[in-house]
Amino acid sequence: MLRSIQDFSSSRLSGLKVLFRADFNVPIENGKVVDPLRIGATISSIKHLLGYGAKVIIVSHRSEEKTSLLPVFQYLKREIPISFAEDVAGSKARHAANALKNGQALLLENLRWDKGEKENDTQFSKDLAAMADVYVNDAFPVSHRAHASVVGVPAILPGYAGFQFLKELENLTPALSPKSPSLAIIGGAKFATKEKLVHELLKKYDRLFIGGALANDFFLAQGHEVGKSLVSDADHARSLLQNSKIIVPVDVVVENPNGKEDKDIEDVNENDCIYDVGPKSIAALKPIAEKARSILWNGPMGHFEKGFRRGTDDVAAIIAQVNAHSIVGGGDTLSSIQFLHLSDRFSFVSTAGGAMLDFLANGTLPGIEALKNSPQLPNSFSERDH
Repeated sequence: MLRSIQDFSSSRLSGLKVLFRADFNVPIENGKVVDPLRIGATISSIKHLLGYGAKVIIVSHRSEEKTSLLPVFQYLKREIPISFAEDVAGSKARHAANALKNGQALLLENLRWDKGEKENDTQFSKDLAAMADVYVNDAFPVSHRAHASVVGVPAILPGYAGFQFLKELENLTPALSPKSPSLAIIGGAKFATKEKLVHELLKKYDRLFIGGALANDFFLAQGHEVGKSLVSDADHARSLLQNSKIIVPVDVVVENPNGKEDKDIEDVNENDCIYDVGPKSIAALKPIAEKARSILWNGPMGHFEKGFRRGTDDVAAIIAQVNAHSIVGGGDTLSSIQFLHLSDRFSFVSTAGGAMLDFLANGTLPGIEALKNSPQLPNSFSERDH
């Protein structure tokens, strides 16, 4: 069992300096946050700490390494008393952290401005840790990465899980042992990154539906023409074709010089590019979903960025209507669910994508292990002068 922020008494939190790892890698357009889902998921942990007088130093990243977290700060300041440091772990950050009063928060600049973050550099971890007394991880979606703010800092400071981190862990764990009949649905691309997961799911789930660009590898392995479609590893897909648990689409949506067309997989030609699962495949999936007691879904059925979302939306609508225990996650998957206003129709909607997949494949994550192995908080800590 992980230590969490629930383990702190209110008196112990007062004046405590907390280095808080959040996942604020959210969509930003024209300098404004346009999808605050991940911010909303973790804000309760921050408010809890601030409410008991902690000094909270928030660290996060944006995947675009040279972009700023300033728009996130502009959003957060409407919710909590917070300041912003245009620095990651240097003198400006240290000065701002030292100036914090009880119940105040500080957001540091994009962690990836410093190469020590992704390299899990020891000195960078020490620089971050030096600003705080304890560490809290409420960024489950990035906890599959062995970065400094995920594994380096909790090797130095006593580590605790935030509310959202615990929620993710507690709700994803049942997916490791689903109730039969069970159905897993996996989309997206890059078979190599999902191969271990596919093998694990085939051990635990009764049926596994393959969608997205992953299906193209299976089409090619079956000997079908895939035209100009994205493929990654047909050889490994070929070794799985004999497994009766696997369901491969029978029709697809393609784009070619004539526009968009629905085609049976046998009719795809060299001028086609497969971009989505077809309606016949969705119709065949529906009765399987209706009979399932457990459903796990991660990844889109089509190329979202090019507007091919029908297959994903149709899958979302099907799962939302069945009585199964349903667990869903992944960025484009969440976009579909939110667009259709179906979030409350699923048993659990994870904010994680890659971390969810890695957890399901391995049963743990580097961030989880880092918290388990972090130092203990000294018994005399509550008597220290902050």
